[in-house]
Amino acid sequence: MEYKYYMADVFTDTVFNGAQIAVFPDANSLTKTQMAVLARELNLSESVFVVAAESTEVTRRLYIYSPEGEVDFAGHPVIAAAFVLASCGEIELTGNNTSLVLEQNFGVVDVNIISDNGKPNFVQFSRKFSSIVDRFAPTDAELARILSIDSAHIDSKTYSPRLVFCGAPYLVVPITDYENVRSAKFNFDAWSQSIAPQTTAQEILLFSAKNPHKDVDFNARLVGSRIGAHEDPPVGSAMPAFAAYLCSHTHVRKGTYTFTVDRGDDQSRRSILNLEMDKQDEQSMNLRIGGEAVMVAQGSIQEPV
Repeated sequence: MEYKYYMADVFTDTVFNGAQIAVFPDANSLTKTQMAVLARELNLSESVFVVAAESTEVTRRLYIYSPEGEVDFAGHPVIAAAFVLASCGEIELTGNNTSLVLEQNFGVVDVNIISDNGKPNFVQFSRKFSSIVDRFAPTDAELARILSIDSAHIDSKTYSPRLVFCGAPYLVVPITDYENVRSAKFNFDAWSQSIAPQTTAQEILLFSAKNPHKDVDFNARLVGSRIGAHEDPPVGSAMPAFAAYLCSHTHVRKGTYTFTVDRGDDQSRRSILNLEMDKQDEQSMNLRIGGEAVMVAQGSIQEPV
């Protein structure tokens, strides 16, 4: 049996940019073992397998796999799945705004598809989450050695390095400028010799408010012991932690904030994420993540034995 799949570039309006996501819109008869095999074969950052939902309150159930295994939550696949399902007619668009509910392992997310002339062009999903922010972090000198940059480029004036527990622990580090975010190189020896392993974080989220691209507010990048030296992985799953980090600073008052974050550059599949966050208290908030997507390819693949 053959299974049809679509490939979409997510968080971009230009093909061959953003994150490449494969979506199987009808994977009802695939086992989870088969899904894992197909994800390894496609070898993209994530592949999404869409099946019928068990609850009438849920539009579709999503199973998400990276080449390494199953993923409980990821933002890019939500955008990709909604965009593909609407593009190939698996769900009906209702006017300019179509609402649906997609379920992942971690739970359900509310999704809104904005369309124009019957075609989807922007997808946004919302998530309510809680977090814990800890000021415990390596010193600027330690962080500079870990990131192979000068300690003067750790931005401790407007922000400060902090540990954020939000699903997974992230060490969030503010950098003075875009160039040092892009040029930073993770030094495993410096990491292992610092207090960083005590934070339990496996990934460092670097960001800077100074960006040569005028269409965004922040540039972000993930580095860490499990990320290859030349990799620039998607940052969608780290955005709840980033929102919690921003809200932990006293100059960010209660209210609703809208901002954009880009990942990568013109040579490395730049992505643009649109975020809205509602700061309610120190630990709970609502976050809406949205972006554009474009269809790149479609094909079929044999069912694994």
